Formats: sequence, C-alpha cells, structure tokens
Amino acid sequence: MDQTQRPTRGPRTMFTRLSLIFLGGLLLAHGLTYVLIMRERGAAATDMMLGYLEKDVASSVALLDRLPAAERAQWLPRLERHTYRFELGQGVAGGVPDTGLSRRIAAAFVDAIGQHYRVTASKVPGSRDRVQAHVTLSDGTPLTIDMIPAPLAIPAWLPLVLALQLLLIAAMVWYGVRLVTHPLERLASAADTLGPDLKAAHLPETGSIEVVRAARAFNAMQARIAHYMAERVQILAAISHDLQTPITRMRVRADLLDDTALRDKLNQDLTEMQSLVKEGVTYARTLQGVNEPPVRLDPDALFASMVYDYQDAGQPVTLQGHIGHKLVTRPQALKRVLGNLIDNALKYGGNADVLVGLDGSAVMVRVCDNGPGIPPDQLEAVFQPFFRLEGSRNRETGGTGLGLAIARQLSLAMNADLTLQNRPEGGVEARLRCPGDVQSHPSG
Repeated sequence: MDQTQRPTRGPRTMFTRLSLIFLGGLLLAHGLTYVLIMRERGAAATDMMLGYLEKDVASSVALLDRLPAAERAQWLPRLERHTYRFELGQGVAGGVPDTGLSRRIAAAFVDAIGQHYRVTASKVPGSRDRVQAHVTLSDGTPLTIDMIPAPLAIPAWLPLVLALQLLLIAAMVWYGVRLVTHPLERLASAADTLGPDLKAAHLPETGSIEVVRAARAFNAMQARIAHYMAERVQILAAISHDLQTPITRMRVRADLLDDTALRDKLNQDLTEMQSLVKEGVTYARTLQGVNEPPVRLDPDALFASMVYDYQDAGQPVTLQGHIGHKLVTRPQALKRVLGNLIDNALKYGGNADVLVGLDGSAVMVRVCDNGPGIPPDQLEAVFQPFFRLEGSRNRETGGTGLGLAIARQLSLAMNADLTLQNRPEGGVEARLRCPGDVQSHPSG
C-alpha cells in the first residue's frame, strides 16, 4: 500500500481551520438572518404601501371627479405621492402585469376604484413592477395613475452596525479558537523540547477538563520515561561495577599462566570486555542526557589542545581554520564528540584532518579522513548502537560499534547536528554543526 503522504489542501494549522469554519458559519448565519429580515421588512412595507394606496387613490379619484375639468390639472401636483402620480390622458399602452408585485398593485387599483369607475391596469414596458391604472371619470375624461414602487430604504447607519458586528464576531472567533488551540501548541512545544535529558518543564495542569487531562498524562509519561531511563543506567552501572571483580580475578589468574601467548590473549580479551562494558554504560548515560551545564569557552583553544594531544602521541591529526569568537556550549560533551570522530577517522582512515569555521551564525567542525568511505545506504545506519560495517567481532577492526552512537547522542544533547558524507576524493567527512550561540567579541 502506498504510504506517500499527499499534500494537504487549504490551511494546514488547526487555528486557521477552526477560525475559518467558525467564522464562515457565523457569517453565513448572519447573512441569512439579514436577508430574511430584509425580506420580511420589504413585505411589510409593500403591504403598508398597498393599504395606503387603496385609501388615498380612492379619495383622490373621487376628488378629481367632482372638480371642474378646468381645475383638475392644478390639483394633480397636490395629489401626487412618493410612489404614484396622476396624469390626465390615456397614459402608456402596456401589457398584462406579469410579476407578483405588479399583479398585487393592479389588483389594489381595481379593488380601490373599480366599483365606481371603469378601470384597467397595465404594466409599463421596460419596467419590472411599474404599473399604470387607466381610469375613466364620470364625464368621460381619461385619468392615468402611474405607480412606481420605491425600493426598500436602508438606513445610513445600518452598514456601519453590520461592519461592527462582523468585527465583533471575528474577534470572538479568534479568541475562542485561540483558547482551544493554545494548549495544543503548548503540548507540541513541550514534546519538541523533550530531549535526551528528559528535563523539559512540566506542562501547567490548568484549563478545561480535557486540557488538564492531556497535560497530566504528558507529565506522567515524561516522569515514567525519566524513571525508566534512570533505572536502566543504574542497572548497567551496577553490572559494570560487579563485573570489575571477576574481570580482576581473571586477570590475576591469567598472569599466573606460564604460557606467555595464552596469557597475552586472555589479557587482551579481558581488556576488550572491560572496555565494552565501560562504553556500554557511557552510551546508556548519554541516552539519559547530559548533566553538564553550558559554559562560555574559547573553541579555538579547545580544538587546538585536543589536536596537540594527538600530535604529541604521534597521531597524524591536523587542524585548519579559526573561529575567532567565544562559544556557549558543553565543553566535555564537545570534547567527547570530537574525540570519537577523530578516533573513528584514525581507525578507519589512517588520518584525521580537523577543519573548523563559521557557517553563518553556527560553528562548523569537519573531521575528514582518507579511508575507504562508507556505502551511501549506511551513512545513517552507522549511528545505531553496536552497528559495524565489518562482520567480525574483532575490536581491532570493527570496534564496539558505540563510538558514533555516543557522538550522535551527545550532539543531540548539545542541540547540534552530526552527519556523515563521503568525500569525492575518497574518505569520509563528519560534520558537526553547533548552534550559533557565539559571542560577538573576539576570543582572547
């Protein structure tokens, strides 16, 4: 089955997703409510307009019918209203009203004045709801009532109120989602900062019931893991201590042997056994973390001191480059990592060239050798404990398989990155990239 993770469409953070869901739902409900209210208000305004139409038009037509024909034109402006006006004449020839509002207006005209006058209603061409009522007065004079429905009036303050409501909704959504997702961010940060030392700060057990349960479970899990790791180190340390006595007895008995070759082989085996136990305990302790506090030191002096020690012992180790700044790190852990890398280069490559410098704000240390290199598919596997490229268990060729594993664990404890890569010209290059916590003034 294909386990390839497909790219996620849309927002990837829970905060953004929940915000969009809640804000979209509230805005949709807000919009639907606004539409329903406006429709209801429009229907109420139409009913009120038609009610006034029946009363006003009936009285206005009766007044015009009683006036002398010469005075009717003078009264037309006085009888005009916001939504309709009167005209003497046949008006505009139109068709049958075909919309709901136009049919209601036509029916209102007929109901208001159709009992006393001959009246017909038609829709004005080119207009949706504009209706004209054609009335014949008692003396035969044609009268046209032109009805133009006014759009629903929206107060000037309404858009401002709606905008303020939207801002209030957005603010409350942001606060509510933040209240929900912040504990998750805090839990993820605590999990990310849970390093080999298992000394991350405990999560505060406050908030909702679900948040308190999650924080309490995480704190309990962290405490259990730390307890198990401490027990494992104590067991290995006890085993190492208890093995010292039989190893010492065996070494004494081996010294009593008359066969020199056999005595030397037994002493070599006992030395390898003692070294293996010691390195195993060291690796277990690195899994538990580094208790050494970070200090401000001169990295150039530390690197030079280590390389000079190897050179004094006759080892082909060189140093190139210069940092020129103070560095805040764990010195013993840094020395152990660099020492393991140099020992590994000497063992498998016959030489070790140490190159130091700055990579941006970080300190970069490279240890190069001229050995046979490592198969590309095993460049990461060599950091596993007890992993050796050779199939033999001979310590002179394969070692214990813990040197690089210890170096990787100590690098993690220092928040540093340790990687291996093959050199184009042959050999292996180990890269240790320490975080850029350097001081701006030069060392001295």
